Amino acid sequence: MAGSSSRNGGLLTLRIILLCAFAAAAITLLPLVMDPCAHSLSRSILAASGLDAYLLPCTTDASKAPSSHGKDANRTSGGGNTGARRPIITDQLCVKGVLPPHALPPFQCCPPPPSTSSASGPINFTFPDPAEPLRTRRPVHVVGAEYMAKYARAVALMKALPQSDPRSFYQQANIHCAYCTGAHRQLGYPELGIQIHFSWLFFPFHRAYLYFFERIAAKLLGDPAFALPIWSWDVPEGMGIPEVFTDEASPLYDPIREPSHAPPKVADLDFSYRLEKNLTDEQQILHNLRVMYKQMISGAALPSLFMGQPYRAGDAAKPGAGTVELAPHNSMHTWTGDNSRPNAENMGVYYSAGRDPLFYPHHGNIDRLWECWRRIATGNRTHEDFTDPDWLDSSFLLYDEEARLVRITVRDVLRTEKLRYTYGGVGLPWLHARPPTTAGVNPKAKGGGRLEESVRFPVALDAAVTAEVRRRRRPRAQEKQAAAEEVLVVEGIEADAGDFVRFDVYVNARDYHRVPSGGREMAGSFVTLKHPGKEGTALRTRMTVALNELLEDLGAEGDDSVTVTLVPVTGQVTIGGLRIVYMDE
Repeated sequence: MAGSSSRNGGLLTLRIILLCAFAAAAITLLPLVMDPCAHSLSRSILAASGLDAYLLPCTTDASKAPSSHGKDANRTSGGGNTGARRPIITDQLCVKGVLPPHALPPFQCCPPPPSTSSASGPINFTFPDPAEPLRTRRPVHVVGAEYMAKYARAVALMKALPQSDPRSFYQQANIHCAYCTGAHRQLGYPELGIQIHFSWLFFPFHRAYLYFFERIAAKLLGDPAFALPIWSWDVPEGMGIPEVFTDEASPLYDPIREPSHAPPKVADLDFSYRLEKNLTDEQQILHNLRVMYKQMISGAALPSLFMGQPYRAGDAAKPGAGTVELAPHNSMHTWTGDNSRPNAENMGVYYSAGRDPLFYPHHGNIDRLWECWRRIATGNRTHEDFTDPDWLDSSFLLYDEEARLVRITVRDVLRTEKLRYTYGGVGLPWLHARPPTTAGVNPKAKGGGRLEESVRFPVALDAAVTAEVRRRRRPRAQEKQAAAEEVLVVEGIEADAGDFVRFDVYVNARDYHRVPSGGREMAGSFVTLKHPGKEGTALRTRMTVALNELLEDLGAEGDDSVTVTLVPVTGQVTIGGLRIVYMDE
């Protein structure tokens, strides 16, 4: 009897232990079943649970996330962060991204899982040996056929690697997809994907991406001095798709491009989806140079105007793009992609852009423009990067030439000489291409759009809208600071994420239709590619337009207000409001 009681007691204890274990497991796993994307798990736990960290169909509802869209425009790099925010750190967790409708396969863009040797986690970035050769990136039209054959061989070698190899062209192309579709997650915010466009991460992410792409190419070629050629579409000699990329027998050829834009077609640096300007080559080149002047000189006086708005851990994505990202970056992506396709693949949409070998020379030129901007003075102001620690300490996960997973921060990529590369062989013909003003386009008696007094924001931009915007008195603390920039803020932009969207912003031009191509009164353009998401999903962001030099050219520096006309070009968009602020970064 005593033995029976002992056995019964032991069984009861075992049952209690099992019941507690089951309850603990249920408490742990039930939230994962209900909402797996809201919880951060290690890959080992995910594997044990049967969940694939690379295939979780998570989507981010930006409307539920903390938003930075309503922050005052004066909150910038020089101390706007109160300490409550953190840098955006890429988590190792990667889920299935959100692709636009009618996407082309493959539909999975997460990187391969780390190898067993790197299972302990990514290594921190270290700078290359200063004794390494200094790679000089030069334009395609300068380097010649022999050098371009070397780039073609590098792409061929990448394409020959197994798709599971993170250095393969397949996986290199997928990097852009993963960072642009919400597949990579923010560390500490697993419900929020990372979107490196339309924010201050745009330039540093692409620099880190190209740095490793270039080193992988050099490693495969056995040439430590190999440098990526650049597509210098901002100079007349480079304004068009280089011939070498149109050879159907070359690894550099991509059949999914816009056929009507093949050489010798001159590129349109502020192209709109399926809308041709029909200018002569000479007119198009002049227009392009004026676009570059606006985006690099008069419109880019401050870091946030040029590079994009702050984007911190916990923020909703896409707070606002800088000048060059809107155009010529977005516009040249669309101009190159096949406009007969709903998404203008490959180059015309984020998820597939990296599949075209022309993507990397294109972004090499974008990176070069960052270096140019740093060396250009606007008036009495020199250009400097953000100093905000949240920007400097934001980080990305990328594979290096040895197939090791590396964590690299923004502060790691700020000096190209420390990364052992530089630029050469190209000038700045747009440096003095200041656009002319147009006489008689702002009569007081009539409007080029809706009457100012009838505008009630928010407004659907289904026709041109003209509004009189009062100028604020310059803050006393900034009255003696010549560096302060007067800025027009187009707030509460809500665009269809599943569509190409563009609208133009005119200042003091009620008769905007009389302003010639590249005219001074056309202050800027809001241009998007299709953002990841279903048709009808809203892209919420804002746009900033520098006014100092523009108002000087228009002779309107002493006016109490400016006339702003918003002209829809393509896509559906709603505008939340207009205001003028002073910014000093």
